[in-house]
Amino acid sequence: MTGIVHFTIATEAEKSADFRRVLWTGEYSQLVIMTIPVGGEIGAETHPDTDQILTIVSGIGEATISGQTKKIAQGDLVVVPAGLHHNFVNTGVNPLVLYTVYGPPEHAEGAIHKTREEADALEDAGKDEPPA
Repeated sequence: MTGIVHFTIATEAEKSADFRRVLWTGEYSQLVIMTIPVGGEIGAETHPDTDQILTIVSGIGEATISGQTKKIAQGDLVVVPAGLHHNFVNTGVNPLVLYTVYGPPEHAEGAIHKTREEADALEDAGKDEPPA
């Protein structure tokens, strides 16, 4: 490692309203910030070999993991172990902003996806693969 990697998450969230933006990718983990628009969602998914830790920066929503739903809000942290089906939905009147740590990395280094549709299309096309 070549020095301190530092982010002020609130400042990063204010930089843009991108659905997904990879902030940092290491060998064993990855830091990603997401902005879920009003009425939007991450989309139901399962990461077979990747743990995920999500921290809510602002907004409110619902986390559903393996069929159980819990309301989430600023300051909450949710753990999604590998292999569990999950989704996060914005139920508020403002964007739901969160950051997530994947272990191991889940997305292409430096990836920026403006919308969920763009993110899904790139994943489906195999163009959002983590570093080997």
